[in-house]
Amino acid sequence: MTALKESLPHTTGRTRPDVDVGTIVVGGGYSGIAMAVGLRQAGQDDWLLLEQASELGGVWRDNVYPGAACDVPSYLYSLSTDQRKDWDRPCPRQADIRSYLHDVARHHRLGERVRTGVSVASAAFDEETARWTVELEGGDVLTCATLVVACGQLSKPSYPAIPGRESFAGDSFHSARWDHDVPLEGRRVAVVGTGASAAQFVPPVAEQAAHLDVYQRTANWMLPRRNRPYAPWARKLIETVPGLQALRRASMWTFMESGIAAQTKVPAMRLGLRAWSTWHMKRQVRDPELRRKLLPDYAIGCKRVLFSSSFLPALVRPDVEVVVDPIERVTPTGVVVRAPDGTETERSVDVLIWGTGFKTHEFVAPIEVTATDVGGTTRRLADAWSGGAEAHLGITVAGFPSLFLLYGPNTNLGFGSIVVMIEAQVGYVLDALRKLRTSGAAALALREDVQRASTGAVQDRLRRSVWSGCDSWYRQGPDGRIVNNWPGQMVEYRRDTREVDLDEYRLLGSSGELVERSDAVAVAGR
Repeated sequence: MTALKESLPHTTGRTRPDVDVGTIVVGGGYSGIAMAVGLRQAGQDDWLLLEQASELGGVWRDNVYPGAACDVPSYLYSLSTDQRKDWDRPCPRQADIRSYLHDVARHHRLGERVRTGVSVASAAFDEETARWTVELEGGDVLTCATLVVACGQLSKPSYPAIPGRESFAGDSFHSARWDHDVPLEGRRVAVVGTGASAAQFVPPVAEQAAHLDVYQRTANWMLPRRNRPYAPWARKLIETVPGLQALRRASMWTFMESGIAAQTKVPAMRLGLRAWSTWHMKRQVRDPELRRKLLPDYAIGCKRVLFSSSFLPALVRPDVEVVVDPIERVTPTGVVVRAPDGTETERSVDVLIWGTGFKTHEFVAPIEVTATDVGGTTRRLADAWSGGAEAHLGITVAGFPSLFLLYGPNTNLGFGSIVVMIEAQVGYVLDALRKLRTSGAAALALREDVQRASTGAVQDRLRRSVWSGCDSWYRQGPDGRIVNNWPGQMVEYRRDTREVDLDEYRLLGSSGELVERSDAVAVAGR
C-alpha cells in the first residue's frame, strides 16, 4: 500500500486520481464524523472521508425545515469525547447540531482529510489484492484496504407512489429538501404525512398558512416535549458544577434504557407509557371527533413514538383540518380523497409539502458494492440483501471483507440515542483496524455461519418485541423482517461491540491467502 505523501487540501471537487489510502469513510454525517474523530484519536492519518455535499453535517445539514430539532437531549446526543455545556435548551435545534458537528470537525482537524462535493458510484473488493477500489462519479478512482460506509438510515427522501404526484402545478417539495423561497403566508397548504418531521414543522406552517390540510395515514402516539430555553441560573449550574453533566447524561441514559425495555422485553412497562401518552393527547385535544382520528389503534412503540407539545394544539386550530380519507390522486390544482362511501372530493391546494419520510432500507444505495473472490466469482451486496438487509452486529457482512457499516441494519433504536450506538460501532472498527495491523493480515472476512447465527438471534428476539405487531418503516422484504432496529439495550450493544472476536473472521493475506488464525491471534494479543 502506498500511503499519502502529503495532506490534501480541503477543496470541493474532483479528488486527484489514483489515490491509495488505508481507510476510506463514505459519508460526512454524524457517523462519518465520529469515525474520522476516532481515527484521529487513534493516531491514524492514512484515511479519507468522502462527502457528496458541499459541507459536512448529514441530516442536520439537509433538514432545514422550520422547527427542526432533535428529540434526544444534547448531553446524550453528542459525542462522549466532545461534550458541550453551553447548549441553550435540553433538545438541540438543527442549526445548533450542525454548528456542533462543524466545531467537532474543526477541533479534530478533519478538514485535512475530507473531500466534499464527490459522489461514490461503486466500490469493489478484490480478494486477490485484498483491496477496495472506489470509483467516483466522474471517473476518478481511489483504492483502500478498509471501506467504512456511513450513509445512514434517514438520509434519502421518500415520496409515495400516488398517481399524479408530479402533475401538481403549484409549489411542492419534500420536508427534507425544504424550499424557503416558497411563501406560505395566506395560501392553502397541504402536508402529506404526520411522522417525526411533520410533528415539528406543522405548528410553524399552521401559523403562516391561510388554511392547512394535514393528511394522516396512521395516527401516532405522542409524548410531551416543551424544550424551553434554560434559565440563566440553570445554564450557570450546568457549566460550572463538576460532575453535573455526567449525572444528567447517566440519568437520561437510564430513562432511555427503560423505554427500550418496554419495547423489547417488558410488555407491562408499555402500560405506563400508553397511559402517559393518552393523558397527554386527551389533555391537548378536547374535541372527541378529532381525538378519535388522532388516537392510535396499535401498541405504543410499535411505530416511532413522537415527542411534541405543540403538534396537537396546531391540529386543533380552526384553520387546520386533519384528513384521514385516503388520497386517490394528485391533480394540478389539489388532492383528491376518497370517503368511506366511495365519494371522491378534490381539495384545493397552493403548496404541497411531502412529509413522507425516508428510504430507510437503502443503507449503502446508490453505491454499487461488489466483492470478487480468488476464484473470480463476483458477489453484489444488493443481491445478498435481496430478502432484507443484514449484518453481523449491524457492522460487517459475510462475503465483503473489510467492509464496515455505521448505522447499518438492526442498529436503530425505537427509544434512545443513536450516537451511543454509533460510538460503539466506531470503537469496533478501530479495534478491527488495530488487530489487522498487529496480526499481519490484510483483510477481515466475516464467516457466513457467524452472520447466520448472529442475525438469526437478532430476528428471534425482534419477533418478541413490540415492533412485530404492526407495519412500519422498520420492516423490509416479503416476510416483513425487521431490518432497522436493535432488539436490546444500548448498554448491551456496547458490550457486544467492545472487542472484535477474530474467531468470527477469516484473516486474508495481501494476495487473498488465508493467514493462520493461531499465528494471527498470538500476534494480535501482544
